[in-house]
Amino acid sequence: MTTPEIAWHISSYSADGGGNCVEAGPLQDGSGRVAVRHSKLQDVVIVYTKPEWQAFLAGVQAGEFDFPG
Repeated sequence: MTTPEIAWHISSYSADGGGNCVEAGPLQDGSGRVAVRHSKLQDVVIVYTKPEWQAFLAGVQAGEFDFPG
């Protein structure tokens, strides 16, 4: 099985131009899935379905991941 291409995106909030951040991007296979990886560990990729990704983003927007510290 071949891995589909991924259109990686790095946050504009990354302080060092993407050298130490989380990257995310849609798989270019029409599935709506989104891949996530750390810029320093590019061999480790987690793939989420579109509903999983949308649920995560909704949680972020609702402040569910605003951890103290």
